Amino acid sequence: MRVGSKEFDLDNKCYIMGILNVTPDSFSDGGKWDTIDKSLRHAQSMVEQGADIIDVGGESSRPGHEKITVNEELDRVLPVIEEMKKRIDIPISVDTCKSGVAKAALRVGADMVNDIWGLKNDEEMAGVISEAGVPCCLMHNRDNMDYSDFISDLIEDLHLSINLARNAGISKDNIILDPGIGFAKTHEMNLEAINRLDEIRKMGYPVLLGASRKRVVGLTLDLPVNERVEGSIAAAIIGLVRGSAMIRVHDVKETFRAIKMAETILKV
Repeated sequence: MRVGSKEFDLDNKCYIMGILNVTPDSFSDGGKWDTIDKSLRHAQSMVEQGADIIDVGGESSRPGHEKITVNEELDRVLPVIEEMKKRIDIPISVDTCKSGVAKAALRVGADMVNDIWGLKNDEEMAGVISEAGVPCCLMHNRDNMDYSDFISDLIEDLHLSINLARNAGISKDNIILDPGIGFAKTHEMNLEAINRLDEIRKMGYPVLLGASRKRVVGLTLDLPVNERVEGSIAAAIIGLVRGSAMIRVHDVKETFRAIKMAETILKV
């Protein structure tokens, strides 16, 4: 897969996506990177620590988050993406479920769209991505937890997102799937989704895992958000073993080292 100017070998390597939340209220780092200078310094630090791509988000998706307008989200992400594009030589993903934000972000330099609603929140999103010819990450999400068979239903939901993408003209080679850890799932479902990622991989698309510092880690280890690094790395390694091509994380340095070590062992 080509993302921006970089080629990603998603069949044979696991890449690190660094999280850059330019929000005041994200569950883990809200308010920490809320100026352009802070954001750029953090992005540069993640690149130096091993990030292959940076995911810029302007609206929190934590439980109980306050919804913001398209203009508010644009005010947060566009200046950061514009400056990052000038100074940082790795691809930039925009984390949004709004087509207006995606379109504007792509115009100023974003290379990929990461949609937590898998194209189902905004009927124009698939068209925006298709017209730009960029990759997209389609995350599993729904507004209920009424599953008859959890993994089967999760896969069926992802197929709906894939169909929206393909019907809009998005190339199969430009689609990544995300099981949506922490979204419309119980604690046990989140654990199961991580452990059964290989079944999602069998759908024929690369898989991104985003479990970093999430509640599934906190509940398992009974730890606050700032003490979840080791648990997040454990989830990342299981993701790697189960076939994840990309891991979305807050703690880039630690995850990069763990993934590199695990990949080396697995290739012996």
